[in-house]
Amino acid sequence: MFRSVVTARSILNTTVEYGFRRLTSRCLCANFKYRYVLSSTSKNRPICWHGSLQIPQNIQFMACRMYSSDLPAHFKITLPALSPTMEAGTIVTWQKKEGDKVSEGDLLAEIETDKATMGFESSEEGHLAKILVPAGSANIPVGKLLCIIVENEPDIEAFKTFVPTAADDEVIGGSVPASAPPPPPPPPPPPPKPVAPTQTTHARASAAPSRPTGGRVFATPLAKSLALERGVDLNAITGTGPEGRIQAEDVEKFISTGAVPAVAAQPVSMPAAATPAVAVPGLEYTDIPLSNIRQVIAKRLLQSKQTIPHYYLSVDVKMDNVIRLRKELNAILSKQNIKLSVNDFIIKASALSCLKVPETNSSWLDSIIRQYHSVDISVAVATDYGLITPIITSADSKGLSAISKDVQSLAAKAKEGKLQPSEYQGGTFTISNLGMFGVKNFCAIINPPQACILAVGGAEERLVPGSEEGFSVASVMSVTLSCDHRVVDGAVGAQWLAEFKRYLETPETMML
Repeated sequence: MFRSVVTARSILNTTVEYGFRRLTSRCLCANFKYRYVLSSTSKNRPICWHGSLQIPQNIQFMACRMYSSDLPAHFKITLPALSPTMEAGTIVTWQKKEGDKVSEGDLLAEIETDKATMGFESSEEGHLAKILVPAGSANIPVGKLLCIIVENEPDIEAFKTFVPTAADDEVIGGSVPASAPPPPPPPPPPPPKPVAPTQTTHARASAAPSRPTGGRVFATPLAKSLALERGVDLNAITGTGPEGRIQAEDVEKFISTGAVPAVAAQPVSMPAAATPAVAVPGLEYTDIPLSNIRQVIAKRLLQSKQTIPHYYLSVDVKMDNVIRLRKELNAILSKQNIKLSVNDFIIKASALSCLKVPETNSSWLDSIIRQYHSVDISVAVATDYGLITPIITSADSKGLSAISKDVQSLAAKAKEGKLQPSEYQGGTFTISNLGMFGVKNFCAIINPPQACILAVGGAEERLVPGSEEGFSVASVMSVTLSCDHRVVDGAVGAQWLAEFKRYLETPETMML
């Protein structure tokens, strides 16, 4: 009798424990949506959820890996949002094949996003058991299950016939669903009082990191992608997630403080060329597949024209003095292998004009107008993959030779597909120059959330009234400024063009 009671109680305990593990697993998958593993130094420490409920570490460890199934311990890898505007992506290539060993930080695949083709690194260690989305698959939504990683190599066999369900495609790891785009950045807080007369608060001042740089930083995929997009160093952020893991909310809160240390971004390659167009015999047209970047360009331009009240102002600028000064400076800089272009003078004049008229160096953010203290000029560059705008940072404080070096370096990187995210994301004012194609004048579409874009035509010789009598021949360039009327009033836009014209017709003033 006693033996029967003991046996029945043992069976009951085992059943309850198994059911408790399954229930815990469901909670983890539905609520936490990310693996939470204790460090090896805290194996005997209990976890406390919902007040007084304590779950031993060994049960929690198993629950995290069961994922409410009878399959061996495994990790589900979904498509993350690699940029705040990303809604879908294309799997260009897989860098690992089924059965390969995977370490944390290894490159799993190359994914074409709405901005570029980026490497997708593994956040887990183990073996790649199953690839669920083959290379070449397009328009994969964010949150789609891409592959399965197991910890133990013998467990690979259990996933040979694995078929994902609709529940497997839920957004996990903090990815943002397509229907919920990230909110606009919050307005910066009031600047603190300076501690010395010469010390000023700058919206882009760096903050001291809260932890030493180097070593592993625990952060959700969305937090990592958001930090990469905004140029934030994760080492400077204190995470509020489990075991100090940095979450997307931590990054947004850190950005709102105005302290954004620079982060060293990894180079990214430009998107692979779209699928070649195939002409069908007997038809009088050819259907050309759209690449991700072409779809995004179309979407953003349509959004700009539909939501931004554009207006346009044009002016003619005499370029004779710029051409003369350029020739003199190039003779001086020839020993340094530097050759200034007319576009370098246009960039410098635009940046200085933005300082004179700061309303043009602003962004519309729905509830506020954000005015920037530094002028970062986006320069439109045409590539085989579409239009991209590398940025000349702090152009207002750089000399002509430094601007020339930056333009040549960034243009070469853009055409080779070697730009880093920090080199093309952002910008406060855009210049589009089609003068080299013989275009006299045109109107450009504003690049949101910027307030202005300058369209530059080619210079041509015209007869102009002489200074005393008669007529003279002058090199004249036409430019058109597109403005967001919500931010820049007509008179303000005219004031900017007047400053721009003055700088180019008396270029020596740009050096004062």
